[in-house]
Amino acid sequence: MRARTALQEETIITVIRKTVTAVGCTAVLFTAAAACGTVQNLTAGQKVDHAVSALGEKKAIAFQLDLDASASAINSVAGESGSEDSLPPEFAKFVSGLRVDVTIKSRKALADSGEKDLVGTSMKVTGADGVLVEYRIIGDLMYYRTDMKAIGEAMGVPMPTADDLPPSQKELKKVLEGDWVKVDTKELERAGKAAGGGSKGAADSGELDAKTQKKVLDAVRGVIGHKVTFRTEGGADGVEHVIATGNVRDLLTGVFDKLRPLQGDLPAGAELPTAKDLKEAPNKKAAVDFTLKNGDLRQIRVDLAVLSDTPSKAKLPLVLKFSEAGDVSAPSGATEIPVDKIPPGSPLGGAFMGGGGGF
Repeated sequence: MRARTALQEETIITVIRKTVTAVGCTAVLFTAAAACGTVQNLTAGQKVDHAVSALGEKKAIAFQLDLDASASAINSVAGESGSEDSLPPEFAKFVSGLRVDVTIKSRKALADSGEKDLVGTSMKVTGADGVLVEYRIIGDLMYYRTDMKAIGEAMGVPMPTADDLPPSQKELKKVLEGDWVKVDTKELERAGKAAGGGSKGAADSGELDAKTQKKVLDAVRGVIGHKVTFRTEGGADGVEHVIATGNVRDLLTGVFDKLRPLQGDLPAGAELPTAKDLKEAPNKKAAVDFTLKNGDLRQIRVDLAVLSDTPSKAKLPLVLKFSEAGDVSAPSGATEIPVDKIPPGSPLGGAFMGGGGGF
């Protein structure tokens, strides 16, 4: 596998940053789609708003996120093949094959649920050759597995093997071999607090209280109402498309300007981008396509290629699909890892504490 140049690494980071920006734009439109400025917009926006509200009334939901594009399309948008700006072939192939599947089940309606209400959560990241990372949370136990070798090959970074582990960390052998492991999250949380990593106050709990949620939603809706237009396109068999269009930089700047006064009420680590950061956001319009069937939200689609600075006819559709939630069950044969054997600050510890954050 060829070594990456510093310029290639920077290109990869740029592509990832633009992808995250686009996803953020999608989420903003998704969350506040009902707030529009004209009667025509209001009708189209309300259809999405009602569909989103219906999702929040469910006790379980499943969704899938993937980039519906080939490796060659990804590379053509990032930079011409063979040029200094092009992505390494293995990385473009890796991104093109990625898919994220999430399932959430709760005792209460999802819109009213907090972490304590969840009875089962799963997240699986799949690549072209199989599962890369998967975790499931059932009660106080988190189950986790990862294909470290596949991730290392795709990212061009050597990963440790089971043979590299010192005797004091033999419990982590199963992780490096790709087998299921489990940990008691309550014990892990207590260990973190004992080590001085405990949270202080609601802002550090990872959840927003109801009052702050309302402030955030009102702020976002106010910006959407002035900067996003909606139109409806009909379809067959009860299918309808609502297209939301807005300038990415204007949207993000407006939203984060409204959120800055709420910074102290947001969860720890939720740092807002600076004005300088936002000036680097694409000054282009993005269209988000909400697919409804008989009033139910089935899919959200946005073309990331419009945000690229590289002239290209290729399309990079980022697609979010909704479906009925299946069962979330504990995998058999998982090896329990004692909390005191998880290295502090390790990717594994981040995965258990952050829900897959080790990837």
